[in-house]
Amino acid sequence: MEELDLHHIFELGLILVMIAAGITAIAKKFKQPYPIALVIIGALIGLFNIPVLEPLKLFITEGEVFNFVIITLFLPALLGEAALKLPFSHLKENRKPIFTLAFGGTFLSYLIIGFGTMYFFNFSIPAAFVFAALMSATDPVSVLSIFKSVGVHKRLSVVIEGESLFNDGLAVVLFNISAFYLLSYLDAGWSGLGSGLWEFIRVVALGLIIGGSLGYGFSILTKYFDDYPLEIIFSVILFYGSFLLAESVHASGVIAVVVAALIFGNYGGRIGMSPTTKLNINNFWDVAALLANSLVFLMVGLEITRIDLVDKWQLIIAAIPLVLIARSAAVYGSLMLIKSFPLKWKHILNWGGLKGSLSVALVLSLPRDFPGREDILVLAFSVVLFSLVVQGLSLKPLIGFLGVKPDREGSIEFEKLIAELHRYETAIAEIHRVKKKLYITDPVSDDLIKTYQEKIDQLKNQINELFDRVPDLKQKQMNTLRKHTLYAEHEAVDLLLREEIISNETADREHERITDAIVNIEDRH
Repeated sequence: MEELDLHHIFELGLILVMIAAGITAIAKKFKQPYPIALVIIGALIGLFNIPVLEPLKLFITEGEVFNFVIITLFLPALLGEAALKLPFSHLKENRKPIFTLAFGGTFLSYLIIGFGTMYFFNFSIPAAFVFAALMSATDPVSVLSIFKSVGVHKRLSVVIEGESLFNDGLAVVLFNISAFYLLSYLDAGWSGLGSGLWEFIRVVALGLIIGGSLGYGFSILTKYFDDYPLEIIFSVILFYGSFLLAESVHASGVIAVVVAALIFGNYGGRIGMSPTTKLNINNFWDVAALLANSLVFLMVGLEITRIDLVDKWQLIIAAIPLVLIARSAAVYGSLMLIKSFPLKWKHILNWGGLKGSLSVALVLSLPRDFPGREDILVLAFSVVLFSLVVQGLSLKPLIGFLGVKPDREGSIEFEKLIAELHRYETAIAEIHRVKKKLYITDPVSDDLIKTYQEKIDQLKNQINELFDRVPDLKQKQMNTLRKHTLYAEHEAVDLLLREEIISNETADREHERITDAIVNIEDRH
């Protein structure tokens, strides 16, 4: 790019947002994982010559632009949003599988892919272990969107998200060491090994210290304010500030963001945030994460088409099984000693260890003169494409085949009773409609209504018995009904405000009370 035209950049950005939002909306409407749809459409846009989109493609696929947007602009937001909403209690309950996968599994995958790439592909040591670091990072976004559409056990979602949060930080550290320091450490022998280990500890520990300090500091700050727009700004400063500060001192920005967001969302949420503030902060980052993910996966699709995969097809065919084998060894090997983790869940974690935008952004950040850069680029993009499209599209059928669904006691029986109840009530409503239109006499209509009413009474008795056996079913319906009444209360306050019957101060106070009640219902649920 010869000159910086901010107006033109904004126009291109807006076009990208419009395309991403449209694809995401359609995918969600048809209950399909939107990240995979975005990658496929992005690749198609990249393959075909669409004159109106050519400037957009040229701008987005500029290596420096892609790298900046993914790593500096979107990565802190995506990591922060995920960690912000991950309760310490869930992390504590699942700490064994999460940390075993994030550390033991990532190292195992890194070593298998690194040595395998050296042996089978004859890559240099730095190139082999750079590729290994890239392929050890997992992206849970596609997997979690599939989980939501299918409905799997909450614990499985927590494990795969928790693994990815810490695994990404470790993969970035391994990538930087492999790309820039590994050869010098190896040349120095045992002292080099010590230096490498110290560098790893320093980068991780400094990231933990920076993230922990800023997370604690901003949590204390929230105690002195009860103003959710300001506290949203605090969260933005915290996520990006911890990332940039850690990177500026050559620490792990990823680990800093994750730790800062975990502390801010849990400790800060407990000591300094009202329920209204927590709800609004979560809503803000929900929107930011959806926008960031939509743009990221569309950009990955566009970027993939720039790489010439044809000449390297033999390497690609060999690389994909190597990465899959390494992931299998990482999952089954690291979780071998955790007896409480179901085997079916391990299968889902194995096949669901998708590669994504972080791998693409990191490989594009390699210096142009890095030995083997083009080969690493081709292999990384090929594995990411295979991972998102083939593994991503086959994950949902695999979940169905394995029957990995949450244990919802009584839910099938309840759904059956509700379906019958709705049928019969609709039938009675139709009798009344037809009776007026066709002048059906009372004796005829009353007999039929009585028959349906007897069935309805029987069903209501069965539902009451089911509620006695499974109180959670009744509580779930109660929560739904209570939330809808609170929404109606919110609209009633809005109406009074619009009619100037109450003041802004009174409306704000009532809105906050209603929002707190909604949050309390969601927390209990």
